[in-house]
Amino acid sequence: MEGIGFILGVIVLIVVLFVLSGIKVIQQSETKIVERLGKYHATLPSGVNIIWPIIDKPRKVYIRKVVEGYDGKAHVIMRQSDKIDLREQVFDFPKQSVITKDNVTTTINALLYFQITDPVKAVYEIDNLPYAIEKLTQTTLRNVIGELELDQTLTSRDTINSKLRAVLDEASNKWGVKVNRVELQDITPPNSVRDAMEQQMQAERERRAKVLKASGDKEKAILESEGLKAAQINRAEAEKQTKILQAQGTAEAKVLQANAEAEAIARIAAAVKDSNMSPANYMLADKYIATLKEMVTGKDNKTVYLPYDASSLLSSIGCIKDMFNK
Repeated sequence: MEGIGFILGVIVLIVVLFVLSGIKVIQQSETKIVERLGKYHATLPSGVNIIWPIIDKPRKVYIRKVVEGYDGKAHVIMRQSDKIDLREQVFDFPKQSVITKDNVTTTINALLYFQITDPVKAVYEIDNLPYAIEKLTQTTLRNVIGELELDQTLTSRDTINSKLRAVLDEASNKWGVKVNRVELQDITPPNSVRDAMEQQMQAERERRAKVLKASGDKEKAILESEGLKAAQINRAEAEKQTKILQAQGTAEAKVLQANAEAEAIARIAAAVKDSNMSPANYMLADKYIATLKEMVTGKDNKTVYLPYDASSLLSSIGCIKDMFNK
């Protein structure tokens, strides 16, 4: 009886292990390809799945892993797993040398973002999917860069990324892979080219500095010229206003003087209207007396000149005397 109980216990244990081996728990965003007797049977969704042990077997695929080595550097290794990751994955490819259209050897490091959309194609259409994607990316990168010159390669990263993504997406479509984007991390030209580019950039910066300086000097000269012009205009305007004011002052003075003389003549005419003397003779005699006074004022003036016909003038002076006597 003890032997039969032991055998039954062993049988129950085997059955339990058999059942447990048929239970497969799949994580979210993962899947497994199950083959029954070597033929594709099913694609397991996430959650709890039950398969027949022994006759049903998950298919192993290659996966790419980046691990840190003892030297502190990242190393890429390939290993097999029965799980297929359906999330977006990124491959950081090592630097590779490519030749541009103008025969310049350049080192480029690229990043590839892709996602497995059809696990069946990813398993059965290609043997080693990560290796195939890596080599396809490297080959496509060489072809695209080979069509561009170095200057275009350095300044047209978006164009290169778009071309790479389109070519890789079309080529990898039959593998059940969707290439979302490609990014170029580093584009490193040779040292000689970098030195020449730095010299060119330095020369360009110096040229721009000279242009800016010349532009500044030109603007300064223009401002100074405009300031000088404005100052000259203001000075000319001030001189003009000054001359106008002086002319107005002179004219007003002459008008005042003329008015005064007219008033004096009018008063003289009124004063001499009762005498036989005319106002003109009176004024002429007055000017004559003033002139004689100036002539004899100097200390060295001993000679007095009288006009040839002075009788009328003397008679005018006599009339002035008679007028004042009256």
